[in-house]
Amino acid sequence: MTIADMVRILNARVLLGEEKLDTPVHTACCSDLMSDVLAFVDEKTVLITGLTNPHVIRTSEMLDLKCLVFVRGKVPNDEILEAAAEQGLVVITTKATAFSACGILYAEGLRGVPVPLEWNAEDE
Repeated sequence: MTIADMVRILNARVLLGEEKLDTPVHTACCSDLMSDVLAFVDEKTVLITGLTNPHVIRTSEMLDLKCLVFVRGKVPNDEILEAAAEQGLVVITTKATAFSACGILYAEGLRGVPVPLEWNAEDE
């Protein structure tokens, strides 16, 4: 799947990075808690979020993410978009909720960042 495919599938609007829409993507992660993103993501991926503050940009930079998808029609302010542009991120927005966006993209073949699903004593 490419970012252009994501834009089409989610009926999204491109806010930044039109020249990179042919970038392939294989995984995504969805969270409004950037600490969770930092804890579980270790590959270049897509971040789906409703959070539009500077923490999203810092997290994207630390993980070298490819694309930010803002859900529920959210549009970050100009300061956030300028910071995203400096990083070379693609930024899109969709009216879909986070849950729906994830489900739609999963149904079309995009997978989540792999995490172990088995329980162990440390989880208790």
